[in-house]
Amino acid sequence: MSLQTRLMTAVIGFVSLILVIVAVITSALLGSTLERQLEDRLHSYSIEVTRWVSQVPAQYANMDTILEINDARVPGLLLAVSSTEGGTSGVLFPDTKDEWGGVSQKLTSADLERIDAALGGQRSATVTLDDFGSYMVIAQKAANGVNVVTGLPRTEIQNQLATLLTVIALATIGGLILLALTTAITIRVGLRPLRAVAATATRVANQPLDRGEVEITERVPASEADPRTETGLVGASLNTLLDHVNDSLASRQKNEERMRRFVADASHELRTPLSSIRGYSELSLRALKQQGGEAAVESTTTSLERIQAQSLRMTSLVEDLLLLARLDEGRELVYGTVDLTQLALEGLSDARPTAADHHWNIEAPDEPIVVVGDAGRMHQVVANLLANARTHTPAGTSITLSVSREGDEAVLRVHDDGPGIDPGVRDELFARFARGDSSRARQTGGTGLGLAIATAIVEGHGGDLTVSSEPGDTTFTVRLPLSPAQAPTADVAG
Repeated sequence: MSLQTRLMTAVIGFVSLILVIVAVITSALLGSTLERQLEDRLHSYSIEVTRWVSQVPAQYANMDTILEINDARVPGLLLAVSSTEGGTSGVLFPDTKDEWGGVSQKLTSADLERIDAALGGQRSATVTLDDFGSYMVIAQKAANGVNVVTGLPRTEIQNQLATLLTVIALATIGGLILLALTTAITIRVGLRPLRAVAATATRVANQPLDRGEVEITERVPASEADPRTETGLVGASLNTLLDHVNDSLASRQKNEERMRRFVADASHELRTPLSSIRGYSELSLRALKQQGGEAAVESTTTSLERIQAQSLRMTSLVEDLLLLARLDEGRELVYGTVDLTQLALEGLSDARPTAADHHWNIEAPDEPIVVVGDAGRMHQVVANLLANARTHTPAGTSITLSVSREGDEAVLRVHDDGPGIDPGVRDELFARFARGDSSRARQTGGTGLGLAIATAIVEGHGGDLTVSSEPGDTTFTVRLPLSPAQAPTADVAG
């Protein structure tokens, strides 16, 4: 069954059970009250009738004599007397003028025997007479020794109880119908957000999400996603989930595009040296076959030098990729004591000859700043940042490398007064395979791995690498903890 059906069945079932219990208790209490009132009336009649019978001698104690002395014609009264001398007799008076034509009815011997059997020696009892219905009777002994039985009909009690049960039944049926309609409407309105959630989920499930650029625009309407209600909270949670999935799909698409761009760049980077190697190897073979002596040796030597240079170029690219893979696995870092001041001096000394047309400056304290880290990899970070500043700035640019201590962190900054970073690539500057120049030129472009490698190394040391840039003021900042909380055990490179 559906949730709505189950809820309606449970609510109506419980309410029906409660109404039945209330009806039973009410009927029992009312019946008991009416029975007690009837018994009180009957008791007073019995005392009065017994007093009348006591005035008659026992041998004349029969219904005719008693009625002649005192006409006790109480509506609905049952009267019976029994004595050894006068025998047993009884009479029933009509409850209304229309009953039995207003004429009293004599009790038959069968009726008298049934009354005697019902009493069974008890003072009061309830007896049902075939032709007259149910009566409550009380037996008493008069002063003259005559047994007197007085009774009143229970018809009024039965009619009142029947009327009460009929009213309760009709009210219960009407109330249950009204309850069913109200419950159905309430539950349907209450579950409307869940239906909206199901409809939204179905529409999203029918969208192709496994390929291409995908954007999930389906959302649960705001009116059905109120987090203040339980069902609305489901809709709000689904909207949050869809937002997260949509962002994940966009990130996936961006990564795929970046990967395709990297594959194209890497293919270009590898194709060029491979083409050179192939060309120079063919040239060497041709020279050996067609030429001889010193000319062949000179041509072959030049070709082998070019082949070696292109091989080194490919080796560098492959090593960068391998380094990133190892850093992803938490390997490659060998921890020890690193003097950042000395490392900065060495890095600047190595970078200055590569761009003599730039102005190189260093700012470092007199006392060494020592951190725990991998000296070789930290030197690579400095080299990559200086190479990045040199490559993407024009001649005459001033590049300043500074080292300082700020609290419990060591800070290394590379600043230049060049044209700044294009805002279009700033957000992806540290991403792998990102390129500020898509020309693939060796002078201005590259594989896009330099800053990604620097970021991976810095994060492996528990630090972070950030950048701030505007025209004339670009600064890359490396922050490293002086004593990392935990230096993981790393494998030695190679």
